[in-house]
Amino acid sequence: MTNYHPKSYIQNLCWNFLQIGLLLFPIMPALAALPLVAAILVTLGQQFNTIIRRPLNCGIAVFTIGLVITSTLAFKPSEAFLGLGNFLPFFLLFVAFSELIQSPFQLRRIAWILVIPSVPIVILGFGQLFLNWSVSGSLANILGCAIAPNGNPPGRMASVFMYANIFAAYLTIAFILALGLLCEKLLIANRSSLIANSKENPPLAITNYQSLFLSIAVVGNAIALILTNSRNGWGIAALATLAFAVYLGWRWLLTVVAGVTGAILWSAFGPDPIRQWLRAIVPAFFWARLTDEMFPNRPVALMRVTQWQFVASMIQQRPWTGWGLRNFTPLYEEKMHLWLGHPHNFFLMLTAETGIPATILFCSLIGWVVAQGVLLLNNWSGEKGSKLIFFSYLVAFGGCILFNTVDVTLFDFRVNTLGWLLLAAIGGVVNYNQVKVGDASVSKR
Repeated sequence: MTNYHPKSYIQNLCWNFLQIGLLLFPIMPALAALPLVAAILVTLGQQFNTIIRRPLNCGIAVFTIGLVITSTLAFKPSEAFLGLGNFLPFFLLFVAFSELIQSPFQLRRIAWILVIPSVPIVILGFGQLFLNWSVSGSLANILGCAIAPNGNPPGRMASVFMYANIFAAYLTIAFILALGLLCEKLLIANRSSLIANSKENPPLAITNYQSLFLSIAVVGNAIALILTNSRNGWGIAALATLAFAVYLGWRWLLTVVAGVTGAILWSAFGPDPIRQWLRAIVPAFFWARLTDEMFPNRPVALMRVTQWQFVASMIQQRPWTGWGLRNFTPLYEEKMHLWLGHPHNFFLMLTAETGIPATILFCSLIGWVVAQGVLLLNNWSGEKGSKLIFFSYLVAFGGCILFNTVDVTLFDFRVNTLGWLLLAAIGGVVNYNQVKVGDASVSKR
């Protein structure tokens, strides 16, 4: 069997729980939570001594204490303590899975496990949008998800997710990982004659069925992203594709994506007369959505600028401790007489609700993991396919960060879990490679 983890006793129970849970998770989150929680708890028990010695985890503990303190000082403490549920369990997920996931083999396997369910989920989305498929009542309770006929909001694909934008956030992750796996297959195909004569790396063996499935997944996720009508999703998918084109040196892909993206942006915001010429070519579905002409006369309170201005005033009034988690909604409703779940920017929301010091600490912890991942990518010593998969995880998590600058995915259990899973995978591979470098230095002495 392939030795996919440096600690052999982790290979069996926890790893199998994680794989089973992730495969079921997008469609049946309630059922999938059981093996995922089991994987977290068993790993925490097995790796407790290692976990408590990591400086990053000490920083997470400090941030957790800060969240509890700000919750006690909140405008509405009951709401703030409920909001801890959107953070604390995922901290445990991160520290556990960063010990469980530590090899490129695991990254590749998890990427496949996350991509595979995206295809039936997209099919359900097409049925929802064009055939009025729906799932509700007891069946929705059993599955842990519902499907609204004709999408949510109407006309925008949401599939098994509660809202089209949340589905778009999920699709960006699945699209990027599928694109990474497909690019790896294409690279392998270019040197297929060498791999055909090698018996050292069976997980990289290419089959036409795998390539076909990945192609379907990439195209299907891309079309579904378009039908979510999410400007965030469109932009992140385009940037991710450009990132792969630059990384791989594929000028043809860079030219195509840059050309299509440039034409759409010019048709929306460029000066005349070229804008009018392009609008005769580019469907109004794109440029009218970008310019907000598709949904005119929206209430001022629903505009992002209005929400961000309100959050800025919250920060000015309580810069140190914030107003408490989940307290944006009641404060905004009191001011604007409109219920709104979040201000469409995670970082502004976090600053307003927990204070500037806590937000700086949180961003520093996340930034440290990402920075270490980028450094590892630049100094990668393994084979190119594994490096590409690791690059895919960095791009996917970067997409999560970008998405949360104009939206908030924190309140969706599935997307929030996937974001922390990506970060844990990056951190785990970084930790393992730092240990390898340390062991190599010791052996040289």
